Amino acid sequence: MKILLLHDYGTATGGAELQMLALRRGLRERGHDARLFTSRAKHVGGEVQADHSCFGATGRLQVLTQTYNPSAVRQLKRVLRAFQPDLVHARMILYQLSPAILPLLSDYPAIYQAAMYRAICPIGTRVLPDGSDCTHIAGRVCLKDGCVTPQSWALLMLQRMLWRRGRGVFSRYVALSHVMRDTLEAGGLSPVMVVHNGVPEREMRAPLSGPPRVIYAGRLAPEKGVDLLLRAFAVTHRAVPAATLDIIGDGPLRSSLRELTESLQLTAHVRFLGHLTRERMEAEGDSAWVQVVPSQWHEPFGNVSTEAMMRGTAVVASDVGGQRDIVRHE
Repeated sequence: MKILLLHDYGTATGGAELQMLALRRGLRERGHDARLFTSRAKHVGGEVQADHSCFGATGRLQVLTQTYNPSAVRQLKRVLRAFQPDLVHARMILYQLSPAILPLLSDYPAIYQAAMYRAICPIGTRVLPDGSDCTHIAGRVCLKDGCVTPQSWALLMLQRMLWRRGRGVFSRYVALSHVMRDTLEAGGLSPVMVVHNGVPEREMRAPLSGPPRVIYAGRLAPEKGVDLLLRAFAVTHRAVPAATLDIIGDGPLRSSLRELTESLQLTAHVRFLGHLTRERMEAEGDSAWVQVVPSQWHEPFGNVSTEAMMRGTAVVASDVGGQRDIVRHE
């Protein structure tokens, strides 16, 4: 089969991006002609690994291009005409590619696999500014609750209208967990089937040794709960003084989390390793006793949990979102 994969980003820097790159690789290993179309925008750097790409924006310009990206329309039209795929598999398309590409898919079998809640939520997380879960249908309430700015609200509502008008090109909607399916269907997207993310097989790590070591891997963003992890580790460290914590990843909270580490007097026991390659991250994980997933939002799945389990590392996770499909208590 000829399969065209659509995704907003083509760098190997996030869980959704790594899954799309792995999907392309797995399809090719099975004899399919799989190609990836993304924007050239980048989260935190890295090389764009797409087969085809279009313009992508960050900052203020992104509010415009995620609503209507003329480069995505123009380039995708060329790719579809030349490649003539048997199937189009879209994952994240509402941060860069925009709903303007949807009419182009009307002549092709297509599925939409949600990696975030953007299909029903303008910010993609279904979390209110105070950290509580949002249960509203997107609209004026997004402005009233302070989730979006007055400047961006009109464009995001236009994007939502274009998405709702064009999403009928998809014959299947797919969620990564049962919690995500229920949330999407409550938001008006249905019917939704569940297909969990896969995890690469690998050998189990060597027997543990040395002092207890805890790791976190993910973006340093509010919804990820790294501040909660640091406060919990302060309690742990008083009980187990030899324990250490390594934080892998980067993001907007890096400076404030370093300041919190200093205020908790944990500087000598916590390392911020920044963004690491896949290979380096797995190497760091090999000596970890515990991997912590302290998410404070209904994360759609939780790749780091399944990857830790495949490695043989114990997982401590928040009882929210897709973690409920992965982790059985105790």
